[in-house]
Amino acid sequence: MKKNIHVVGAVIFRDNKILCAQRGTKKSLPLLWEFPGGKIEKGEKPEDALKREIHEEMRCSIEIGEKIEYTIHEYSFGIVHLTTYECKLIEGEPELTEHEAIKWLSPEELPTLEWAPADIPAIEKIAKVYA
Repeated sequence: MKKNIHVVGAVIFRDNKILCAQRGTKKSLPLLWEFPGGKIEKGEKPEDALKREIHEEMRCSIEIGEKIEYTIHEYSFGIVHLTTYECKLIEGEPELTEHEAIKWLSPEELPTLEWAPADIPAIEKIAKVYA
């Protein structure tokens, strides 16, 4: 039986653009694009996990707003439960520590990247709501 993996993703807005992050070559789903974030630790609230992950991965701080989407996607390595949140940068500039690249794109430009499958429902919703 596949394990359930609960993760959070930050849809970080700045100047009507959204931060997109490309997964590293040594990660699962190498070089696919995602909203930055990570696993929720046992006993951790999703919002706290997201703040922690963004601080660890990108060396910046965010303010978390409304939930955008909740998606369940089955991969070969497990069943990912992804919750994405609308966020904004409040301190620092995103740095590459674990990701291969980052881009700031408008909502309309998001579908031009090759996304991790679990992120696609959020992209579709963003295109409708924020474009």
